[in-house]
Amino acid sequence: MNKNIESFIRCRRIAAVGASTNPRKFGHRAFVELVARGYEMIPVHPSAAEIAGIPCSENLRMIHNGVDGVLIMVPPEKALGVLRDAAAAGMKNVWLQQGTESAEVLALAGELGLNIVARKCILMYAPPVAGFHRFHRIVTGLVGRL
Repeated sequence: MNKNIESFIRCRRIAAVGASTNPRKFGHRAFVELVARGYEMIPVHPSAAEIAGIPCSENLRMIHNGVDGVLIMVPPEKALGVLRDAAAAGMKNVWLQQGTESAEVLALAGELGLNIVARKCILMYAPPVAGFHRFHRIVTGLVGRL
């Protein structure tokens, strides 16, 4: 497993930028699943007061006591600002959920010196991995992608 993935899944306190109030969206499902897997998650949402009963932070700069990692689940054009905020706050471990990355996002992450995981689903790596996420991880390991 790559060192950035290993570093990220060892994080215990993670900011989830793009956590959604809509239970049908991936940003909600991933957030709730990571809480169930034992991670201390801080939802970051510009207007919601809470997600799944956990108080939201409006942005990364407003998180008190810091975080070990940042999970980004927003479109690439929004991810650019999130990366800048993460770097300014000293947050180094960043997971760009599939669909978040672009050439510009990846280039900026490199310029900012962030430890980036991209083009991978967090649920395939954050333990315990079970069900179809385990199967997807095995397939990805064998053929290099889904």
